[in-house]
Amino acid sequence: MLLSIPFPSWLKPEIIPGLPVRWYGLMYILAFGTAFLLYQRQIKERNFPMSDDNLSSMFGWGIFALIAGARLFSTLIYHGDSTYWRQPWLIFWPFNKGRFTGLMGMSYHGGVFGGLLAVVIWARVKKMNFRELADMFAASIPLGYTFGRLGNFINAELYGRVTTGPLGMIFPDATALPASENWVREAAEKTGIAITGAYVNLPRHPSQLYEMIFEGVILWAIIWLFRNRKPFKGFLVGLYFLGYGFFRFFIEYFREPDSHLGYPLEFVKSDLPTAYVHPPFSFSTGQIFCFLMILFGVVWLIITSRLPEKEVIRVYNQEEKSVKKEAASPEQNRRRKLRKKLR
Repeated sequence: MLLSIPFPSWLKPEIIPGLPVRWYGLMYILAFGTAFLLYQRQIKERNFPMSDDNLSSMFGWGIFALIAGARLFSTLIYHGDSTYWRQPWLIFWPFNKGRFTGLMGMSYHGGVFGGLLAVVIWARVKKMNFRELADMFAASIPLGYTFGRLGNFINAELYGRVTTGPLGMIFPDATALPASENWVREAAEKTGIAITGAYVNLPRHPSQLYEMIFEGVILWAIIWLFRNRKPFKGFLVGLYFLGYGFFRFFIEYFREPDSHLGYPLEFVKSDLPTAYVHPPFSFSTGQIFCFLMILFGVVWLIITSRLPEKEVIRVYNQEEKSVKKEAASPEQNRRRKLRKKLR
């Protein structure tokens, strides 16, 4: 009896075979679009003093910094060798051996760092409250994030460890394992997979889908529920960092770490293969970053709960909105008055 699900054969990375248009790129567009629409809805719900021009500008800079940070972390930290350190121009070079490949490889943690830095700078330049802006991002990003993990699944990448449970999936490009190993033969027998050669492809955890559900849909639902109930400005940011760090930390136990990185922290050494088991006291690079996210979330909540002007304005009235707009864009208002005179 086969206890695994074959990866859908009709799913291919390219939307149209032969053309350099991939589902992964489309997922990024859907992710940014979803986050933008949710942010826009929050602005309307609260009558928040932000013009469409400012919203587009903030998102533009945020997306640019997010992609830059995600790419830098992926190539300089996760890649594993010194190629990109020796040839840094390749970091943003979308060709490989004359073939267009796009920017293959992104790091979530790098994207968060880059996007956060961009919004901090943008808020300071525009003289807007960073905690207010970031809270609305925290309630928007997770649902968009689901599309990114769906893109990973379509690419059949970032799959998890070997499993003999009913949720296992056979990914076509997963690393084949030596049939000479006892644990490989036992896993094949338990899942009903016949061994016909020296290597066998065993079922893996579809960890991309676990992340899509927990770090995306569930985390978004929790934060979205609190968006009009937050006790102080900045609360949703702390909740996001805590929630994502917590979910991702435990889901990492189902993912196979990058072979060239392994476990940077191993308090108890294990001879078992990383493809089959993740020892509880061995921590991957992703788990280390997640722990730092949780730590940051706790410190952020403690500090922001004690800052002055922490009170939340649930709905801005029209007078507050017009005053804020006047202060935020005097040049825009001056041009508007001039146009009225010319009429």
